[in-house]
Amino acid sequence: MARLKDVYPLYLANRPQQPNADLAVTDKYTGEVAFRVAQADAATIDAGIAAAVTAVEPMARMASYERQAVLQHCVTRFTERADELAYALCVEAGKPIRDSEGEVGRLIDTFRIAAEESTRLYGEVQPLDISARAKGYQGIWKRVPIGPCSFISPFNFPLNLAAHKVAPAIAVGCPFVLKPASRTPLGALIIGEVLAETDLPEGAFSILPAHREGADLFTTDDRLKLLSFTGSPAVGWDLKARAGKKKVVLELGGNAAVIVDRDADLADAVDRTLFGAFYQSGQSCIGVQRIVVHSAVYADFRDRLVAATKKLVAGDPKDRATFVGPMIDEKEAARVADWIAEARAGGATLLCGGARKGTLLQATLLENVPKDCALYREEAFGPVACLEPFDSWGEALDIVNASRFGLQAGLFTRDLFQALDAWDQLDVGGVIVNDIPSYRVDSMPYGGVKDSGLGREGIRFAMEDMTEIRNLVIRRR
Repeated sequence: MARLKDVYPLYLANRPQQPNADLAVTDKYTGEVAFRVAQADAATIDAGIAAAVTAVEPMARMASYERQAVLQHCVTRFTERADELAYALCVEAGKPIRDSEGEVGRLIDTFRIAAEESTRLYGEVQPLDISARAKGYQGIWKRVPIGPCSFISPFNFPLNLAAHKVAPAIAVGCPFVLKPASRTPLGALIIGEVLAETDLPEGAFSILPAHREGADLFTTDDRLKLLSFTGSPAVGWDLKARAGKKKVVLELGGNAAVIVDRDADLADAVDRTLFGAFYQSGQSCIGVQRIVVHSAVYADFRDRLVAATKKLVAGDPKDRATFVGPMIDEKEAARVADWIAEARAGGATLLCGGARKGTLLQATLLENVPKDCALYREEAFGPVACLEPFDSWGEALDIVNASRFGLQAGLFTRDLFQALDAWDQLDVGGVIVNDIPSYRVDSMPYGGVKDSGLGREGIRFAMEDMTEIRNLVIRRR
């Protein structure tokens, strides 16, 4: 296993700074302090924003091949440091080592996609002579960087969700300030360490760990032209309300559902649903929380899933046999355990799991969960899922839509027309056919509707959010 340093700096205007070591980051399995990180105060955040403002023009002047070279350097260095990145993620997030290695692979993919897209920032020639008064006029538009951006990334994918903000910003030429989650800042700081090796203009980036209560400038400062936040709905919508005139992109939570039709390959559906519900202890906004199964195969599917769930190994995330590791902290684990208890008190049947020891919560399945309890209505963000039967496809779609969230939905069916009906009728940002809602490729448009957010991630789509259209009209005499 790689070894971590004891102390890590923040990055202000491209350079490491060690004003303190105030932020203690714990090993999420042992609970012990694993390392310490410099924490930014309001003055440091203000300086980072000011530096981003000064970097607007030199960033915009960078040729596309120069931006591409920065991103390609990151791909090379992340590949060289893959073991270190995976181990850091395993420690700071409690993510099982195999999942941590998978996230490092996605980090590399995301920067590689951005490197490719950095030379494809196209515009369009637009005919304007739509009537006699516009004869002789020609229109052309292009995309230009929006300006300084503010990024706030979450604890559950601290590498790849930071990458989905940082990489497209570099691809289009936007300077940025990034606040990583205070419980998992190390991955973002290693990204900063690699970026500091490049020829980005001074002020192009600042990576500033800070507690939420001291980080208002990331949201409220009018010098920033875009805020991209990934996290909980309550926090995200509050930030939007306080963001002022800047553009806001929100990737928020969900209580994603998967539909299993009567003609599904049950063995495959069980295997994928098991993964979707319990990988990284259910701490994914597109983790499977609601499992909706045709009544004709419900009992068979339930029994298979329960048997498979009981076999999952829980424990030390550094052990390669572990599938279910610790949750991010004991408070969150206790909250989910309380929601399970509330559901059972309301009449839900516990099929397996439900026990908690510190931050470790057993993989848990329930059925007959009341629709008005928190475990069904809200985002659990833990290793728990609820099963329920349906009789008709229309009923299944209605069940999925009966949620204030709308991020992604999965469905297992062999009926093409039913799949197309789901694509037309499900009020979600993405429909995944013959797989779980937890599936994501880093180039695809990703985001939600309703309380699940605004805008789309996925490199090309984030690049559009980070640019403005600038029009040119030419009159030919």
